[in-house]
Amino acid sequence: MNEVKAKKFLGQHFLTDEGIARRIVDSLSPSACRVLEIGPGMGVLTKYLISRPNTDLHVVEIDRESVAWLHGHFDGLDIIEGDFLRMDLNTLFHEPYAIIGNFPYNISSQILFRVFGQRDKVHEVVGMFQKEVAERVAAGPGSKTYGILSVLLSAFYHIEYLFTVSEQVFNPPPKVKSAVIRLTRNGTASLPCDEALFVQVVKAGFNQRRKTLRNALRQLGLPLEGVPDGLLASRAEQLAVDDFVCITKAIESCR
Repeated sequence: MNEVKAKKFLGQHFLTDEGIARRIVDSLSPSACRVLEIGPGMGVLTKYLISRPNTDLHVVEIDRESVAWLHGHFDGLDIIEGDFLRMDLNTLFHEPYAIIGNFPYNISSQILFRVFGQRDKVHEVVGMFQKEVAERVAAGPGSKTYGILSVLLSAFYHIEYLFTVSEQVFNPPPKVKSAVIRLTRNGTASLPCDEALFVQVVKAGFNQRRKTLRNALRQLGLPLEGVPDGLLASRAEQLAVDDFVCITKAIESCR
């Protein structure tokens, strides 16, 4: 199957600009030695990842046609056939690793939630996302795009919006622009609060983002007596990670 036919068969948006592909791969830090590429497709990133010095590369691909193509073009490449979202990642790698990919738009947020769940293992992520998703992940407090993933990921990662990618560098061109972001694990090993409750508080706040935290959290039936009034009177989009930690600790103290 030639490349053009393969692209039509798979019905996906394939990156065709080699300069962009190289730039994405070069965005990985030199210390990223163990790398997992998600959704390599026709290998536009893979060929540059293979050439990186001291890189132990593994790829995970769900599409059988892509798997067959990769086997035929990359001898010795460790290709894991399956769905990244359903894999037992705890058994995939026993040591820290980096993730890279031109992520499918429809599952990119789910991939990032999995990264958050594997934050003790995933020390870096370089990925291309729909521009709106990338902006949302990289947003800070006070921004209208600031949301659940912004808070959860920034609690454990330094997030950088690297560059915007035109729709014209794909075949076929998507209807939206893309962007590349990088997540690098920060020095926070754990939060000084119940992390499961922290996640619950963040999600509750943003699920009703037009309401104050007092009203958004009331439905959870949690004790709010110890939470500072200033935080309860704010909306979720106005609060930083430390504010959500403060709220969580105050709730814990009243239980």
